Amino acid sequence: MRTLIRALKTRELRNKILFVIFLIIIFRIGSSIPTPGVDYTAVRACTTLQQANPTENFVGLVNLFSGGALLQLSIFALGIMPYITASIVIQLLRVVIPRFEELHKEGQSGEAKLTEYTRYLTIGLAVLQSTTILVTARSGQLFAGRCNRQVIPDGSIGNLSMMVLIMTGATGLIMWMAELITDKGIGNGMSILIFTSICSSFLPQLWNVGIKGQWVQFGIVVAVIIFILIFVDYVELMQRRIPVQYTRRMIGRKMYGGTSTYLPIKVNMAGVIPPIFASSILALPTLVAQFFDPKSKWVMWVNSNFANTTSTWYIALYSLMIIFFTFFYTGIIFNTDETADNMKEYGGFIPGIRAGRATSQYLKYVVDRLNTVGAFYLLFVCLVPTVLIMALQLNSRLPFGGTTILIIAGVGLDTLRQAAAQTEQFQYEGFLLKADEESAKAELND
Repeated sequence: MRTLIRALKTRELRNKILFVIFLIIIFRIGSSIPTPGVDYTAVRACTTLQQANPTENFVGLVNLFSGGALLQLSIFALGIMPYITASIVIQLLRVVIPRFEELHKEGQSGEAKLTEYTRYLTIGLAVLQSTTILVTARSGQLFAGRCNRQVIPDGSIGNLSMMVLIMTGATGLIMWMAELITDKGIGNGMSILIFTSICSSFLPQLWNVGIKGQWVQFGIVVAVIIFILIFVDYVELMQRRIPVQYTRRMIGRKMYGGTSTYLPIKVNMAGVIPPIFASSILALPTLVAQFFDPKSKWVMWVNSNFANTTSTWYIALYSLMIIFFTFFYTGIIFNTDETADNMKEYGGFIPGIRAGRATSQYLKYVVDRLNTVGAFYLLFVCLVPTVLIMALQLNSRLPFGGTTILIIAGVGLDTLRQAAAQTEQFQYEGFLLKADEESAKAELND
């Protein structure tokens, strides 16, 4: 609260906060505007039916990140998901395509080129995803086959092409808004828009647990949410600080180095990516099964084991995938060989460890140990909703999951840290400006 109050008292930061709020309002308004060509009355009826009988599938995951805009078939139905997917794909391709790794090492100019590729890929994914969603909605499978009403009366090529164009253009607008928040606001624009989408449906769904007469369960769920949020905040701020010593070097006529610092390594370096990847992969079988005969044995098996998050198969595969993606994604974003080479190039070394290969092996040893702790931490957070459903025997799906909690806590912490850093920066600049003014007045008086 102190950080927010200090930020609002600073004029520059207050303008940034108001700018972010303005873009969030536009984002939420766009999420409520139906796409031309959609029968909004039918959509509302089907959405109400779907909310009464929720299912865990890929559509439900995308609907979560769009703030409910997907099932409403609004112009912002795709939300920020194409941009997120494109960013992750470009990041993963650095391992496969050497050119991308070279651009990453070039610094600001290379990152600008990678951002350009991300934008192109975002538009391509938006075209693909919007086409898939519209075809799925037209066939009646968007609402898991529970709604018999036709949400898109006109299925002509021209009408569907117009709807794809509108959704793709809206995705480009969301991408532009996210980059504007990052450049001219506070925090990461993509993360803030995801945070807004999740929170827009979080509180109403939480309140529905109590409205259905389950007030004891409602109190337990609220207490667990508060506890998990505090626990996530604590773990996300934990670091393993590896001491680094830099030797003195003579460059020209100046002496550089000779300082002691540390290399901070987070316990959960992979962030929210492992649960998202695991949920997406496990949701694909239920999405594919919707297009086949529901009485088939394999379709019934998929629906009973993958559409049900409390099944043994789902919990086992979900846990294994989270552990795998924790190690896999951390190995991509934190290259121990590259870190060791950079330290050696600038004359840095870890006390007691030889520079070069020995440093890389030591860093890998430390990161693997932290990843083990981070993987079990993610498992604990992500499986808490499942345990609550089984223990409390709730009649409805919980309004939060492990991914939801990680995003809410992570985005909140990151935004507050940036706000605190910018507040100190502006206050420091104001202090220097005031000191210069007093010095100039003293000179004039003399």
